[in-house]
Amino acid sequence: MRVSGFASGLIASTLLVFGLLSGSPARAAEDAAVQTVRGLYASFEGALKAPEADVKSRALVIGPVLDQSMDFPGMARVAVGAKWKGFTPEQQGALTEAFKQYFTATYATRLSQAAGGKFDVKPESEARGQNRVVQTEVANAEGDASQVDYLVGSGNRIQDVYLNGNVSEVAAMRGSFTDPLKSGGADGLLKFLRDRTAAMLAAKPKP
Repeated sequence: MRVSGFASGLIASTLLVFGLLSGSPARAAEDAAVQTVRGLYASFEGALKAPEADVKSRALVIGPVLDQSMDFPGMARVAVGAKWKGFTPEQQGALTEAFKQYFTATYATRLSQAAGGKFDVKPESEARGQNRVVQTEVANAEGDASQVDYLVGSGNRIQDVYLNGNVSEVAAMRGSFTDPLKSGGADGLLKFLRDRTAAMLAAKPKP
């Protein structure tokens, strides 16, 4: 099965190697993890149906749901890595906010590749340690589909997104943060995130 442009853009490299999924599925009627992912996809579909097709407009649509659905503090900490502990609380707070804005702009940008496609969510999540995994399939307008899994932790917040079960979104971002962290520390990464976010939000839709 060929990976769609949208799904392959979501994920780029592996962060962690997990064991096989274990435990029994949660009952669909009580599966809050599944509802979190469905709510996220509903916001994506809403953004794609909105008359405004620019990145900034789509970011405004999906931003509030991403903020509710994603564990941005945890994701930012993992994406930064060991250097995180050496940052002040003020630096950590600024980086978390910048990471959230960067993540939102990134997904709003990638939505253009999903126009006319489908987001299908498996009705039952499965246990992975203390967390849950929600499996989904994302297809573009041409019907090219890929498996995209969501790792959902405490509070039903998404901690990571995986292509085909093991290719991590957070890992992709961590890889891109290496150079700005090495050259400029917290301030260097903060500038990198803000500059990239501003560039994405300023992009205009293709005619």
